Amino acid sequence: MELKGRTALITGSAKGLGKRVALELARQGCSIVLNYNTSEREARTLQEELRQLGVRTEAIQADMTIPEEAERLAQEAEAWSGANGIDILINNAGPFIHERRLFSRYSREDIISLVNGNLLSVMLLDQLLLKGMRARRWGRIIHFGFGHAGEARSWPYRAVYAAAKTGLVSFTKTLAAEEAAYGITVNMICPGDIRGMNKERSIEEAVEEECEMQPGRPGTGEDVSRVIAFLCQCRSDYLTGNLIDVNGGFDPIIVNRRNQSI
Repeated sequence: MELKGRTALITGSAKGLGKRVALELARQGCSIVLNYNTSEREARTLQEELRQLGVRTEAIQADMTIPEEAERLAQEAEAWSGANGIDILINNAGPFIHERRLFSRYSREDIISLVNGNLLSVMLLDQLLLKGMRARRWGRIIHFGFGHAGEARSWPYRAVYAAAKTGLVSFTKTLAAEEAAYGITVNMICPGDIRGMNKERSIEEAVEEECEMQPGRPGTGEDVSRVIAFLCQCRSDYLTGNLIDVNGGFDPIIVNRRNQSI
């Protein structure tokens, strides 16, 4: 198994894309630290499923919209992993407000929560876990964006989320440049419009279906997790500072702008 002996921390991994990534890395031999906020039942169920795959696993509650919680998560994950530390950090968690809302109508609390959860807590986790990765001269950090995040286009009704994620784009590229000499890669995955249970489904389960929003089949969690697993492999060390769109060629921002008015 490619990643046997490595330990991965995956934020927001009780369900959705994070769950699918946890299963993929476990199949590669990784020990897994799951993170959840309110979904304890789902996290415990997944923890048992991972144990059935023969890997060590732990589940830690922490709210990524609260910086102090992110710091506690890093400390507890490192303590659980022991001398080997956390080798792989998948920053999957990121709050998102589904309701279409003009920036002028966001509350102060909404703004702080979205920026903390999508940018500040990611930076804090990265910083806290970098020390161990540097000492071992090996590490893999994955950030999550959205399709075409690197272009920093306007995204009406998503102003705060988009600003936090596009800020994360610059941070991804900068951190990649700074840490390459230490054997640490930093990349961003930008999923397309993968909805509902498709986030946890396999490609095989979706291959015969049609997608309402674009030509071809709908995207799945396996599409995303396969790319992440590849980036985490030892011989993927030359791939760093990249933004990788996993979207089937679909551009949700353009479609949404055509169908909405402000």
